[in-house]
Amino acid sequence: MGALKQVSQAKTNATEERLARLTLPQGAGWATEAREGALARLRAMGLPGRRDEYWRYTRPDTLVQPSAPEAALFHNDEGPLFDTIDRVKLVFVDGVFDPDLSDDPALGGVEIERLSDASQADIHWSKDLYGVLETDGQSHVDRPFAAMNTAFAGDGIVIRATGKAEKPVNLVYLHKSVSSDAILHHVVRVESGAELTMLETGPAAARFNKCMEVDVAAGGTFHHIRAQGRDHERRAVTHIFARLAEKSVFKSFTMTANGVLTRNEAVIDITGDDAVAHIAGAALGDGDFLHDDTVFITHDAVGCESRQVFKKVLRNGAVGVFQGKILVKQGAQKTDGYQISQSLLLDDDSQFLAKPELEIYADDVACSHGSTSGAIDEEGLFYLRSRGIPEGPATDLMVLAFLAEAIEEIDDQEIAADITDRLESWLARRRG
Repeated sequence: MGALKQVSQAKTNATEERLARLTLPQGAGWATEAREGALARLRAMGLPGRRDEYWRYTRPDTLVQPSAPEAALFHNDEGPLFDTIDRVKLVFVDGVFDPDLSDDPALGGVEIERLSDASQADIHWSKDLYGVLETDGQSHVDRPFAAMNTAFAGDGIVIRATGKAEKPVNLVYLHKSVSSDAILHHVVRVESGAELTMLETGPAAARFNKCMEVDVAAGGTFHHIRAQGRDHERRAVTHIFARLAEKSVFKSFTMTANGVLTRNEAVIDITGDDAVAHIAGAALGDGDFLHDDTVFITHDAVGCESRQVFKKVLRNGAVGVFQGKILVKQGAQKTDGYQISQSLLLDDDSQFLAKPELEIYADDVACSHGSTSGAIDEEGLFYLRSRGIPEGPATDLMVLAFLAEAIEEIDDQEIAADITDRLESWLARRRG
């Protein structure tokens, strides 16, 4: 008991040291209540340590320490991702909204506001969501960084789709300061029958904590495509909390290249019959790189479908982590749950750590999970080389083929092609 108490006290001390650098934002009564509630939850659970079960593969030390470790700025001559796509850009610089760099947020079928403005209103639709889905997401596993986000995020975007959005909304995160420490919170409501595509691009900050709460009403559709920035030394912990009503659709894809530490958490609750939830990711890691996808999908309705598809390509000692769970509650019959996590190790120094889980309390379901880790297919590589393709480009083709299943989760073919082209370019540059 003495050792346990000592660990608990150490977590408490680390939490309070981190909180001493933060100030609760001011807002209307409902926002203040949500923030104070989140702060109470955070203090009750404490920020994570290495002994926490869901952090056993990922060291949270640099996310917990009071100040952000410096991250050098990454300069390249690549054009912005999605630059050829007609979209509304909303730009944040080191976690602060920049109206001068952003487009006019007026968009047919969509209402867009800053969180800092919405949280000042006594009556606002986001009061029924802000911190609510995050709170629900704490029921199975403690997610302390999400509670910290709800408590201290002073900025972000609140979006309500009332019809089919005329064009995608692109949240652009620019990193300008080597010591920036950003906290952003977004709230998304897709009304019945409405449709919204959200794009996210950029490294955001030296250390980034982001939370997104997404509520998709009956018959609504939400597409989310994210490309996390290429700054080598950045650190990020992100969260998506989603709630799906009857016949709704939620699809999310994340591409990650570079980054010392990235932890992406997703908690999806399927509460309405015949809903669909897909979440996928493709990661490229080289050297000092740790990438962690932690996913929890709950089926609590009849006839629903979920897919988790994660692929990681690792070299030079890079580490990939996947922790994915499908929970099928009693009565959630006709559930179709699919989960696959795979790594391609390009040397003997890299690691892939996986913890797939199924927990099923219904008897009429089709659920499967699989996790594999392996090297380049030498036979396939030999075939390509025998056709006159040099080893470097041949290896790149094998990598792209390996990542294809995850990229195919993107419905928009123009966006999928943009991502594939960018991956091909990055792989070529790595060859020098």
